Amino acid sequence: MATGHTDPHRRARILAAALDLIAEEGVAGVSHRKIAARAGVPLGSMTYHFTGIDELLLEAFTGYADHVVAVFERHLAGAATPAEAREAVTDLIHTLSEGPRRDLILVQELYTLAARREPYRALCARWMRRSRALLETHFPPDTARQLDALIEGFTLHRALDDDPPGRPLTREAVGRVTGEG
Repeated sequence: MATGHTDPHRRARILAAALDLIAEEGVAGVSHRKIAARAGVPLGSMTYHFTGIDELLLEAFTGYADHVVAVFERHLAGAATPAEAREAVTDLIHTLSEGPRRDLILVQELYTLAARREPYRALCARWMRRSRALLETHFPPDTARQLDALIEGFTLHRALDDDPPGRPLTREAVGRVTGEG
């Protein structure tokens, strides 16, 4: 592995380490020192790559939002009919809710920051617009907005429920929102 400023992957390692630490300790437990140690980089490289912790966190969460949008894209891309699009949304909800606990924690940490701080609120707004735009390739705008909220809520409820609802209930909810049948 390269060292110093010639390490082409250092910035990416720092961002990944930040997300890992956020998932483990929450945003409040994250520091430059802890991130540098986790990423295996000198502490001084933190200020070389980022002006401060806020820039680092915002970039890390932006990358995470991009990841979730890519999951939306993968699920919705193959749908050619309204029925396939509804099934893709059902699959998306189950994929997100059954995914790593880390992802659930990261989303909640981001939402907490967004509730308090404008740059994170703007990031969430961009993320929601991107998600809705993908949904709008299959559904009218108002339906896409409702589905986006359903996806968020159902994902959270399924992930935190001791006895999460199964695919039939998810499919029924998606059908109701989309006016199926």
